[in-house]
Amino acid sequence: MYPGTIARSHPNKIAVVGVTSGLTTTFAQLDARSAALAGYLREQGLREGDAVAAFLENHPAYFDVAWAALRGGFYLITVTRHATADDAAYVLQDSGAKAIISSSLLADEASGCVAQTPQCDVRLMVGTPAPGWLEYEAVVENSAPLPVADERKGDHMPYSSGTTGRPKGIQRVFETGPPSEGFAGFAQGQALYGMDLDTVYLSPAPLYHTAPIQFCLRVQAAGGTVVMMERFDAEQALQAIEHHCVTHSQWVPTMFVRMLKLPETVRARYDLSSHRCAVHAAAPCPVEIKRQLIDWWGPIVEEYYAGSERNGSTRISSSEWLSKPGSVGRPSNCVVHICDEEGEELPSGEAGIIYFEQPRQSFVYHNAPEKTRDSLHPEHDNWSALGDVGYLDDDGYLFLTDRKSFMIISGGVNIYPRMIEDVLILHPDVADVAVIGVPNEEFGEEVKAIVEPAAGIAASSELEQRILEFARSNLAHYMLPRSVDFLEAMPRLPTGKLPKRILREPYWKDVSGTVRM
Repeated sequence: MYPGTIARSHPNKIAVVGVTSGLTTTFAQLDARSAALAGYLREQGLREGDAVAAFLENHPAYFDVAWAALRGGFYLITVTRHATADDAAYVLQDSGAKAIISSSLLADEASGCVAQTPQCDVRLMVGTPAPGWLEYEAVVENSAPLPVADERKGDHMPYSSGTTGRPKGIQRVFETGPPSEGFAGFAQGQALYGMDLDTVYLSPAPLYHTAPIQFCLRVQAAGGTVVMMERFDAEQALQAIEHHCVTHSQWVPTMFVRMLKLPETVRARYDLSSHRCAVHAAAPCPVEIKRQLIDWWGPIVEEYYAGSERNGSTRISSSEWLSKPGSVGRPSNCVVHICDEEGEELPSGEAGIIYFEQPRQSFVYHNAPEKTRDSLHPEHDNWSALGDVGYLDDDGYLFLTDRKSFMIISGGVNIYPRMIEDVLILHPDVADVAVIGVPNEEFGEEVKAIVEPAAGIAASSELEQRILEFARSNLAHYMLPRSVDFLEAMPRLPTGKLPKRILREPYWKDVSGTVRM
């Protein structure tokens, strides 16, 4: 199904509601607005395979743009709302986007990239338009809808978060057939998590990231309602579950940490009984944090491991996880191989590079053939990797160790920061933590912890000693941080991912000012 199908049977059903704003869009409105926008873009000369950029905050108009791309035969480019003008221009240039929809909230950044992107000459702005931009609402209200007979399936072309470098566009071939037949790519998620007309889905994350927008679109394709948080707030999320009778949700582990650190009186204040499926992914979840969450919410927690590349995934339920704590599950649509640096497969229990095997290569990195090649196995062009390290146990369950690029090598010993981070996050004075390798003349690298103190806790040498003592009581000697530095706020992305290159750079600058990474 897609919005046109639901609009015919349930025109007044809410497709999306904003938690803070209260703004709503019905399926009849979503169908009409997205068809009108698709029709306008075709009138402006966009054709199948062209790219349309959404540079927006979380706003109901996001779904107009997304569905216009999916029914107009366009690639949807989602630009982070935190992008500078130069960052946004890079994505528009690289993707070749011919149209951009932004908002008055982001007018300075959106206008700042115009001079660098002359090919992107269709510019619409939600709210009061900046000079050189057309008013989005007026365009949508006055444009003829794209005829159903002319509709073609489009797709999302996400740009990776760039935790280890410039973001990469992930491009796939469009599905065949008209959008009115539905999208096969949505069907698996709908079936796995029981999404249907009765689904009320809480989306607490930014829509410019892959999983949030994709899950929202799956819910709407099934006829469900998206409850969109404009920004994540731990207590407001619980309040939204109660108020909107949320049935489904998707989270990242940092959100779990924030909610679990709420006072018990606050956590107990809200009725969560409607909530029957809480999905999480995007970043590894500390074992004890997930255990506490299952104790609180019950066995409704579902985890998957996958990338924006859609080259494979694993899945694990709460009951499975309790018997295999720390696992991200077994393959659900692929074969998983664990290989060494040369591509040789490793036996169960040994950590190596994780490869997903598919019948054929499912994606390319747009304008980056070398990155596409680097993601593939040396001998099998249908095995691709995301850069993560892990191992399979004897029962075929996958355990993530860390990203290959984050590994610390100290005196020849491989140290995986995630194992240390999973322990330190449990300290009551720690709101967030990252572990990195910093230069050491004798051992090459040494372990450093960077901590965001909990609310009301001041950074101090005494706090450093408390954290180091906690580490000594809970970690093997070779994993112990040599020191702790403090930040007011960790530069974590809203997806839960952490661009560690930002943290590493100050420590790896040599006297000439260059960075050894």
